[in-house]
Amino acid sequence: MLVKELLNPKSIVIVGGSNDVEKPGGKIIKNILDGGFKGRITAVNPKESIVQGLKCYASVSEIEQTDLAIIAIPARAIPPAMEILAKEKGTKAFIVLSAGFSEFGTEGKKLEAKLVEITESVNGSLIGPNCIGILNENYKGVFAGLVPPFASKNGCDLVSGSGATICFILEMAVPRGLRFSNIISVGNSAQIGVEEVLEYWDETFDPATSPKVKLFYIEQIHKPEKLLKHCRSLIKKGCRIAAIKAGTTEAGSRAVSSHTGALAGSDAAVDALFKKAGIVRCHSRAELVYVAGVLLHKELQGSNIAVITHAGGSGVMLTDALAKGGLNVPPISGPAAEELLSQLYHGSSVSNPIDFLATGSADQLGTILEYVDREFHNIDASVVIFGTTGMFDVTGVYDVLHEKMKWCKKPIYPCLPSVIQAGKAVQHFLSLGRFDFTDEVSLGQALSKVYFTPKPTEVFELPEIDTIKIREIVDNSENGYLSPDKIQILLDAAGIPRVPERLANTKEKAVEYAQELGFPVVMKVVGPVHKTDVGGVALNLRHAVTVEAEFDKMMAIEGAVGVLLQPMINGTELFVGAKSEEQFGHIILCGLGGIFIEVLKDVSFGLAPISQSEALTMIKSLKSYKLIEGVRKREGVNQEIFADIMVRLSALLNAAPEISELDLNPLLGKSDSVIAVDGRIRIEKK
Repeated sequence: MLVKELLNPKSIVIVGGSNDVEKPGGKIIKNILDGGFKGRITAVNPKESIVQGLKCYASVSEIEQTDLAIIAIPARAIPPAMEILAKEKGTKAFIVLSAGFSEFGTEGKKLEAKLVEITESVNGSLIGPNCIGILNENYKGVFAGLVPPFASKNGCDLVSGSGATICFILEMAVPRGLRFSNIISVGNSAQIGVEEVLEYWDETFDPATSPKVKLFYIEQIHKPEKLLKHCRSLIKKGCRIAAIKAGTTEAGSRAVSSHTGALAGSDAAVDALFKKAGIVRCHSRAELVYVAGVLLHKELQGSNIAVITHAGGSGVMLTDALAKGGLNVPPISGPAAEELLSQLYHGSSVSNPIDFLATGSADQLGTILEYVDREFHNIDASVVIFGTTGMFDVTGVYDVLHEKMKWCKKPIYPCLPSVIQAGKAVQHFLSLGRFDFTDEVSLGQALSKVYFTPKPTEVFELPEIDTIKIREIVDNSENGYLSPDKIQILLDAAGIPRVPERLANTKEKAVEYAQELGFPVVMKVVGPVHKTDVGGVALNLRHAVTVEAEFDKMMAIEGAVGVLLQPMINGTELFVGAKSEEQFGHIILCGLGGIFIEVLKDVSFGLAPISQSEALTMIKSLKSYKLIEGVRKREGVNQEIFADIMVRLSALLNAAPEISELDLNPLLGKSDSVIAVDGRIRIEKK
């Protein structure tokens, strides 16, 4: 809960205020004063009587009633001060800049819990601890970091678990003209984390006034369902969201733990969550800033880009970057192209890239952009790369670019690389409210990433399955891998098609079942986890005598408890799997099956539950998709049935969240069927 006293206070006290502006308590006072805060400001510091012109008190017990307290004193001294502020001074909002809490172990966690307890006793809001504060449109400087010169209601909202990272993002963003409306550093997220800020932005969203681009940096996703819900909602309301999730490797996890007291989640789970929510995932500050710049422009409606430049090399590099990212730089030809070419200097080219030479003028750029917008119907957007060697002033060119960006219907992305040679002109362009993509390759990568990030998935109903049978099996099973007969019951209850099979414990039963199923048959050892590795799979057995011989051979394998028999069928080997990730639920994976899953590692994944459309998208995103479609007279796979199996698997996992691991490998796919041939299911009850 973000109370009004936090976001729009009438009075502020800085506990630990200082005359030294290089200390947090001094920097934040300077920022508040420089930001023109109109309310009452007081400071508390027993060693001072005046702090930066403000009256300073020795103790919080001496101050007047105060809406917001910003605290920058040693961690152990904070709970007693907060008790007085909350119970005697009517304070309902707290920003704790100080470190020394959960990031320092058990004692720090206890201190942090006490801060939350005090705050919630007055239904208040706590930002931090271990943060640098907030910056918003109501008051510019309750912030112990860099205050960006470009603050605008038309800018971005930014929330981060790392205060230093906010400052570093601003260092990257400000020189490019990126503007911000609200910045919140949540630090250790003791009470309010990234998810709660997203919830607040969602619940208070005003389509007329609220910023449409939301950015966040997060190290631990505490509440994935809340994040998914509010990101989905914000995007449906017209927002666009990009984020960095750090701490995805083992080494990164150690760094996160020491920095914020958080643990890293699974990277695959994060990818799946972001994809489901419609979040553009970034992996660096530079990428986040470039993606934010793209999101602030008109939305790209198609994949065809015109590259407009007077520098051939930059145009080629951008074209390569766009092509590698999956976007197109299609040829431009025909009467309109010839007409445009006639209006440019000799030697120019309009075939795409559109190169109008180093001597190209502002008027020529304006003409090119008008043709792209009105005449070239196979083009969806344009990138303009325009710098200078320092021989002439390009301010007029940038003015034309600014005007065309206002009036053209198709998006125009400006890449102005001459930040030194044309520094004044670039600053003039930024002063018009524009963003400068200074590097053409980074821009191409950001455009591709934004364009191919899917929209949020819709909420949908899972298919009806036999939940009673599923719960009966799970409730009566011990932790560990389920027996084949139990797996059969679960698959049947979920409506997942499977090959008929029989479990034999004697040689006689093996022969009887083989005859019942019909030759040829497949035999598989039951017991060892990796059957193929121990010689526990025999294919295309056509006679009783070979069944007997294989039975003896398999039962001699260490760990063997029986033999499974199935009719021999064929088809493309497929794979569907699921893995439980703490907090996130289940990830569902699909790909080619058999040994291909291990060798090629070509899988796509999504966060359960998976809808039919999500499942089809997962299938089509596989690098091996052409094999699933069918190539060179090879029979294709029925993708609708393949997708339906993933949907039904979602329903099974919903009914049995105790399933920690599940493999259906292989499934055999044909044009009219997809059938599970082998499966492993592991139960892990909490």
